[in-house]
Amino acid sequence: MRQFEIWWANLPAPAGRRPVLLLSRNDAYQYLGKFVVAEIATTIRAIPVEVRLGSREGLSLPCVANLDNLRTAARQWLDSRAGSLAPSRHREVKRALGYALGWDELIDLG
Repeated sequence: MRQFEIWWANLPAPAGRRPVLLLSRNDAYQYLGKFVVAEIATTIRAIPVEVRLGSREGLSLPCVANLDNLRTAARQWLDSRAGSLAPSRHREVKRALGYALGWDELIDLG
């Protein structure tokens, strides 16, 4: 497991089985039992808190990581790796997180 990977997760209701984007730092996966993730959904609203995803990231449908929908996910909820986000797109996630949390220093990334 690594930051910016996409994993299939079995989340508690009402979310259910869905892909999630891993956000915790890389070394956290070695020793933590829970990780920060963003839920991925097929509802696309084209708003600043969303990062578009699709086949390049290992997903079969166009969808978005919604940074308004952050949660902690237990290790046992994550069952299979779907793909990952290219390093050139990591800033998109940081910018979306900046919008979600109102952190201008992340919104204004160059």
